[in-house]
Amino acid sequence: MAARLNKTTQLYADFITKNAGAVSQIESALRSLTYIVPARFQDAELASEAVHSSISLLSLYHDSLLARSISSSSTPNKPADKPTPHNRYTRFWTKQSPSYRRLALLITIIQYTELLWEMTSQRRGQRTKWRVIVTLEAAKAICRLWLLKLTQSRPLLTPPLPERELIPEEEENLGPVDISGDNSDADSISEKKQEEPWQMPRTGLSLPSLPDPNKISQYLLSKVLTPEDVKPPQQLLHRVKGLGYLAEVVYIIRPVVYAVALMKMRKDKKSWAPWLLGFSLEFMARQLRKRELEQGVPGGLRGLTGLEKDELSRRAYAMAWWGVRGAAYENVTG
Repeated sequence: MAARLNKTTQLYADFITKNAGAVSQIESALRSLTYIVPARFQDAELASEAVHSSISLLSLYHDSLLARSISSSSTPNKPADKPTPHNRYTRFWTKQSPSYRRLALLITIIQYTELLWEMTSQRRGQRTKWRVIVTLEAAKAICRLWLLKLTQSRPLLTPPLPERELIPEEEENLGPVDISGDNSDADSISEKKQEEPWQMPRTGLSLPSLPDPNKISQYLLSKVLTPEDVKPPQQLLHRVKGLGYLAEVVYIIRPVVYAVALMKMRKDKKSWAPWLLGFSLEFMARQLRKRELEQGVPGGLRGLTGLEKDELSRRAYAMAWWGVRGAAYENVTG
């Protein structure tokens, strides 16, 4: 039984890695099931969220399979394209620290299933629902504080795990595709030969074919190495200390404080107290972080790495969600 299960798992892993370009399409097709579940089953909302959470967890498993395939396909004859700074940083810590990998995986699983837990617990009453919400937020906060320690006081990234990358074989097909049907068979054969990589006779190494002339600039820019591409991954983020460390801790515990405040005021959904508390904590964390960067980083905000700028921008955009959250939704947009 165990051997058959292992064989089936291996066959499924091979299917995913050989069809890496279609994995996202397969997942999107599976997610479309959530649109037909409400009309087919009882307890439609719960069933729909269960399907959505299951597909998200399956997507997480696919990410691990594809990441393993990419690492094994990076051979000297065919180097993989340079990864993004986010993936370089998070992949370094997942390989450097097994505890980081487990905690980041736990945070991601909670994020994918927290709404399902909330909907399930709501059947047992509002008090049970809010206890589950606070417990989940507290678990995520504890994991993030632990990650802050494991990364030697470096700010956290979202998501904490590497993002999905295409397998290099799928990305190198950059040649032009003729769909007019006007060329002869000889022209088609010559074009296919031009698209094939050229193998050097002495060394045996292969050179990739040239891309579409309209994509030359994009192709060259993707191959250029910047100073951040040659930095050690751990240096892509500056360590936080003083006000910066306090800002990161406040940012991490903010969801817990906000959830506890909502639980206390659950009978008055239009109360502005939880909303003002949560927004104030996030705004304070952002201002403390910016002040620490201006004072502690050479060059101030201009001396930040691209990864740090991306994370600050992401957190700034995330603050816009306060416009449709809690009392702001109930009193203004609701």
